[in-house]
Amino acid sequence: MDQQTELAEAVTLDAHGIEPIRPEDRTSTPSRQFWIWAGANIAPINWILGALGIILGLSLVETILVLVIGNVIGCAFFGLFCVMGHRTGVNQMVLSRAAFGRRGAYLPAVAQLLMTMGWLGVNTWVVLDLVLGIFKHVGYHHPGTGTKYAVGIGIMAVQVVIAIVGFYLIQAFEKYTVPVAAVIVLVMSILAWTKVNVVWTHSTAHGADKLTAVTQLLTAIGIGWGITWLTWSSDYTRFIKPSTSDRKVFWTTWSAILIPTVWLGFLGATIASGGVQNDPADFVSAAFGGFSIPILFLVMHGPVATNILNLYSASLAALSLDIKAARWKVSIAVSVVGTGVLIWFIQDGTWANKFDEWLASVVLWISAWAGVMCVDYLVFRRGKIDVNALYAPPQSSIYGDVNWAAVVGMLAGVVAGWAWGYGLVKFLQGPIATHTHNVDLSWLTGFGVAAGLYYVLRPFLAKEAQPSVATTS
Repeated sequence: MDQQTELAEAVTLDAHGIEPIRPEDRTSTPSRQFWIWAGANIAPINWILGALGIILGLSLVETILVLVIGNVIGCAFFGLFCVMGHRTGVNQMVLSRAAFGRRGAYLPAVAQLLMTMGWLGVNTWVVLDLVLGIFKHVGYHHPGTGTKYAVGIGIMAVQVVIAIVGFYLIQAFEKYTVPVAAVIVLVMSILAWTKVNVVWTHSTAHGADKLTAVTQLLTAIGIGWGITWLTWSSDYTRFIKPSTSDRKVFWTTWSAILIPTVWLGFLGATIASGGVQNDPADFVSAAFGGFSIPILFLVMHGPVATNILNLYSASLAALSLDIKAARWKVSIAVSVVGTGVLIWFIQDGTWANKFDEWLASVVLWISAWAGVMCVDYLVFRRGKIDVNALYAPPQSSIYGDVNWAAVVGMLAGVVAGWAWGYGLVKFLQGPIATHTHNVDLSWLTGFGVAAGLYYVLRPFLAKEAQPSVATTS
């Protein structure tokens, strides 16, 4: 596809909803998918989370080891789920019907819809103070609430337009803007490292404290980070050319999350290791004088690159509830709600901060859902799904109406993850975690309990479904 044809495709309203993508419409490539996922992870939150290891008392070397090992594992789960979309041409919440049943899949679809709409407002709100701080460094000394509204609504408007037009514009936006953001991060990293006395081996956590720090970092930006992206994965890889190998899809998407997450996490950790006491994001924005303008682009690019995925996936999650409407109309409705949430957050920053902390923890439901999906897809179906049956009426689908084994497994996994999780909100600090020195194994217990319980219960509670090889190649 030449550049002119690609751009023409990008600005044409994408009519695809949740139906399987036709082979002739599957024009995406692994390289374009790389920019989609890398763009969503080149964001200030990753260097802030990278500093968490130092704050928790780990040395820089220990923090880097957790970042690398955790993301190698977590991003492997993400690559696997991306392959599901490539094999079938179907979005992730419709794929959930194979495990949860035709209407049983409403459970994860509702959770995905609410979560993506929440992130839409949060991701825009969290960068506003940083943007205003950069404005001060470039000579605009009186940014107030009016400026915050203008910047917030402006960012929201850009991401709404891109998401409404659809996948092809999302793909084009990421392809042409993310390389610029990556170069800025590289320069920013070099400048930051020249201003910081990096300390590699100093650690203040020992014994049980060190174990707690490792588990909390693994959940925040290690294995848990890759898992939190699973419910978005197939929404985009369903557009990859059918002739592309599963291996290439897996390794491209795996690296697209891993590289920026580890890179930015390392940046935040090295800055924090030098004894910087304030937020690493504030330090980076304040330290470079004339380089503040490129950093401003990076900071404002982050929420757009992430939220166009949130908006698009939210509309697909809504359609997966059997809502009969055009995708672009659902996207408008979601955008209105997201804008309302953003305005509310700007008016009440204290409440918005609490909501941000709660939302960051409540994604533990994804690990429980993923446990069910992995057992169903890998163990029982051996990677084969009858695509047509995913869209059959509940009464006639071979996947049944509600697969109670999946529902019970997921809910039990959520409870187990909560019990052994140590979130930022008091209610999400589970009893097992608080009685084991705040060790956070929420992603592991949620996934393991859901997977194990589904494996045991499925033969008794699920309508047996034999995969159709002819429809799943």
